[in-house]
Amino acid sequence: MERARIFVIDDEAAMLENCDRLLSNAGYACTTLADPKAFRQLAADTRPDVVITDLRMPGADGMSILAAAVADDATRPVIMMTAHATVASAVAAVRAGAFDYITKPFTADQLLVAVERAVRYRVLTVENRSLRQQVARTLRGDGILGSSPVMTRLLAQAAKVAPTDANVLLTGESGTGKELITRFVHAHSRRHDRPFVAVDCAAMPEGLLESELFGHERGAFTGAVQRKEGLLSTANGGTVFLDEIGELSIALQAKLLRVLEQRQMRRLGDSRLIDLDIRVIAATNSDLEAAVADGSFREDLFYRLNVVHFDLPPLRSRAGDVPILMNAFLEEFALAAHHLPPKVAPAAWAVLERYAWPGNVRELRNVAQRLVVLDDDGRISEEDLGGALRHVVSPGDSVSPAGTTTYAKAQDQALRQFRRAYVAQMLARHGGNVSHAATAAGVSRRTFHRWLAETQATAPDEGTA
Repeated sequence: MERARIFVIDDEAAMLENCDRLLSNAGYACTTLADPKAFRQLAADTRPDVVITDLRMPGADGMSILAAAVADDATRPVIMMTAHATVASAVAAVRAGAFDYITKPFTADQLLVAVERAVRYRVLTVENRSLRQQVARTLRGDGILGSSPVMTRLLAQAAKVAPTDANVLLTGESGTGKELITRFVHAHSRRHDRPFVAVDCAAMPEGLLESELFGHERGAFTGAVQRKEGLLSTANGGTVFLDEIGELSIALQAKLLRVLEQRQMRRLGDSRLIDLDIRVIAATNSDLEAAVADGSFREDLFYRLNVVHFDLPPLRSRAGDVPILMNAFLEEFALAAHHLPPKVAPAAWAVLERYAWPGNVRELRNVAQRLVVLDDDGRISEEDLGGALRHVVSPGDSVSPAGTTTYAKAQDQALRQFRRAYVAQMLARHGGNVSHAATAAGVSRRTFHRWLAETQATAPDEGTA
């Protein structure tokens, strides 16, 4: 970025002169303004990177400047200047979107530190814009990041399927991004400008789900005091995403099958048929073929839905995507918190990349948010991950081989193995001192004691804890 442009607004000429001198000497391009009413037009001409404004001025106040500055450019930092008596108002301004505030009288260092932070934030937002453009080669659709071969192939196949009207069945573990793939297919289809309706089939009881999907007429059942359109009808011309399709009852499966076969539906309590033109994309993290075999899922509906099948890979199978996703999420949450994203130490990267990510991309996103929220030194170390990750799979760890037990049991076994090893290593590292081990692990002493009980590990010297 070229010399940062700083815009200072205050009704006191001495304050403007001092700020201009300090900021210009520090290498900034400074513009001062005594009349706040002229801010918007002058800002449009000069396009400042940072705005510094007094909170209380005759004719206008800093809040109006803040609103105008944010309306013109939401990423432009605004610093409020205020007297001690109005600090509470300045805090309220920060909550309303101001980047920071400084109290009058302030020193040269206080001003320059606040401006430096704001400029660094501004540089970050500009770089993020450039980064998003560069990442466009790997960002395919609504937030799908990754350049691993398995994701590249998946998105290439989805792009081929999108322009067709073929129904799609998505399978894969929870948190792998099934709704994101669905939105990608919809966005690249001929229906992109028509409704996209997502339905969580596991979130509602059968009676309510039937009414939500098909709608009802007034008086169709007790409590039906007015007509309801129904989500299938609402989505006419567009795409319906049926998440957790395996949770549908046999009765609702039969009704959905008729919709797919006849392209018509009937509201509850209505004898009229409604023509439907919808594309159905269904998703599940359960084994539908096993459900067909045991009779809990209709075979004919399965084949109607499974015209095109995408099995979304778990994050642990997406080689090289963890750093891309983690950096993107760290930048996203840091930007929202008005500071630079923390840097990940090499040892921490090694932990993140060998972690099994049982919660997949959803878990990684949550971990990134936690790391940003708890960051206090701008750096993520290996120790910082102790309280953020559920368990780390080390190269020497072993779990039950695939196929010998259920995924949930294997995952639980792996977690117990990790926790046992982790607790023992932390105790050994800290000479058996539970308090020190708990602090290093990023958990409370009570939690660490519970882990001790669960893993049947013992502290060599409880008396020092």
